[in-house]
Amino acid sequence: MAKQAKKMSYEKRKAMYGYGFLALWMVGTLIFFLIPLFKSLWYSFNEVSIGTGKMVTQFVGLDKYSYVLTVDENYTDYLKDMLLETLWKTPLVLIFSLFIAVILNQKFHGRTLARAIFFLPVIIATGPVYKIINGDMSSTGNTGAAQFSTMFSTDLVGQLLEFLGIYGLSDNMSTMISTVADNIFGIVWASGIQILIFLAALQNIPPSAKEAAQMEGATAWEYFWKITFPYVSPFILANLIFTVIDSFTSPTNTVMGRILNMKEDWKFGEASAMAWIYFVIVLAAIGLITAIVNKFIYYEVE
Repeated sequence: MAKQAKKMSYEKRKAMYGYGFLALWMVGTLIFFLIPLFKSLWYSFNEVSIGTGKMVTQFVGLDKYSYVLTVDENYTDYLKDMLLETLWKTPLVLIFSLFIAVILNQKFHGRTLARAIFFLPVIIATGPVYKIINGDMSSTGNTGAAQFSTMFSTDLVGQLLEFLGIYGLSDNMSTMISTVADNIFGIVWASGIQILIFLAALQNIPPSAKEAAQMEGATAWEYFWKITFPYVSPFILANLIFTVIDSFTSPTNTVMGRILNMKEDWKFGEASAMAWIYFVIVLAAIGLITAIVNKFIYYEVE
C-alpha cells in the first residue's frame, strides 16, 4: 500500500514530461538568446574594444545611436530603401501566394508536382543559391554557372516591356514597372511558405459551403469573395507578418549586410546600435500592420 501511495499519478507524470521539455527550451533560450540579446543592448551604449582575452567596454551613453543616425552615410539610406521595398513587395507576395494557392487547390493532373515546385524555394532558399540563380556570381565565385542563371534572368521582362513601349508612359511608371519586372523571381522565391499556409486554409473550407453556393447559382467570382476570402482572411494577417519579417531578414537585405560588415570590422558598439534601431523599427512596423489589418479580417464566431 505504501508503494502505491508513493507512485506518481499518470497526470503528474505527463506534467513532469512537459516541464522537462520546457526546461530544455528555457535553458537554450537563456544561453543562446536572452544573454546575447541583453549583451548586444549593453554594447550599443558602450565603446567596445578587444582586450586580453575579453571585451573591454566603456560607457558612452547614446553616442553610438547618434553616430548611426547622423554620421553613418549608408545606414539610413539602406534603411529607407529597405522599408520602401518591403512596402511594395509585401502586397505582391500575398496576392501572388493566394492566387497560386487557389490554383493548386483545384483538381488537375500533376497537382502534386506543381505544389512541390512552388515549395522548392523553401527547401533550398539559402543566400548563395539565391544569388547564383538570380545571376549574382561575384560573391559566390561560381562563374561557370552564369549560363544557368540566364534562364532565370528577369531582364528579359524589362526588355519586352521596353519593346512594347510601356516605358514611355512616365518616369515614375517606368521605374515602377521596371522594379516589379526585375524582382519577379524574388517575389516567386519568397512565396513558398505563404502558398502553403493559404493552401491549408483553403482545404479547411467545408464542402457544404461550396455545395450551397452552387445551389444558389453563385459565380466563381462571388464564391471567392463570399466564401473563400472570409475563410482565408485570418491567415492573411499571419502571412503578412511572416512576409514582413522574411523581408527584413532576407539574405539580400542591405541593412543586415551593413550591420554584419560593421561587426566584421570589430565595431561592435555601432553594429549593436544599428541592430537595435532596426529591431525597434521592425516591431513598430509589425504592430502597426497588425492594428490596421486586424480591423478588416473576418473571424468566425461560434
